[in-house]
Amino acid sequence: MRSIVILTGAGISRESGLATFRDADGIWAKVRIEDVATPEAFRADPARVQGFYNARRRQLLDVAIQPNAGHRALARLEREWPGDLMLVTQNIDDLHERAGSRHVLHMHGELLKARCTACGRVVPVAEDLTPELVCAGCDSAGTLRPQVVWFGEMPLHMPEIEAALAQADLFVSIGTSGNVYPAAGFVADARRAGARTIELNLEPSEGASLFDEARYGPAGTLVPAFVDDLLRGDRTGPTAAPRRARGDSRPG
Repeated sequence: MRSIVILTGAGISRESGLATFRDADGIWAKVRIEDVATPEAFRADPARVQGFYNARRRQLLDVAIQPNAGHRALARLEREWPGDLMLVTQNIDDLHERAGSRHVLHMHGELLKARCTACGRVVPVAEDLTPELVCAGCDSAGTLRPQVVWFGEMPLHMPEIEAALAQADLFVSIGTSGNVYPAAGFVADARRAGARTIELNLEPSEGASLFDEARYGPAGTLVPAFVDDLLRGDRTGPTAAPRRARGDSRPG
């Protein structure tokens, strides 16, 4: 087993103190998606949309928000794994990078970046966005939006992700709800390609039946233990996770 694709979701960042979106008391329980997370909402009221993400950005930059043991374990795996490893995250925070991961694909964008809707320029941003700000690339005002994938928009990096899933020996889903597509479909894609599939989550996801193995509990505990097992298996010989015959997509 040499090629690994790892998908992370809100569950891994929740343990660092970041608010989740889909829990019963999460962000979408307090604000309507249609008001702050669609291109139409931005056109109708850019100040409101920017204000929503400004608050998320300020929370992320609070000194109390730091990577946890799960983030650090995945950074270690990236450093020590001898084969191919792709880390894909649905999260828009930078906690993987702060923990030391160097190759992270943010399929839903990044909160600490902004994009100009006029010229497409993407720039780092740590301060609040406002409608009065002018794009340094094209001198347009009111065109800077969070570099976040909104509902109705295509996730980023999909060709790279799909290519990696097609070649994966192991697919690992960490802290995801399993009800947001296309990420929720990655486990089925990986199974069709012959990969073994493992879920690490606080509780079973919507697609739990598609995983060959599942471990439930806090990411800060599960992920370091899983990484230890994976690296120990690589050093001592074949792991207990053989690749499935290609085309076998039966539930585990």
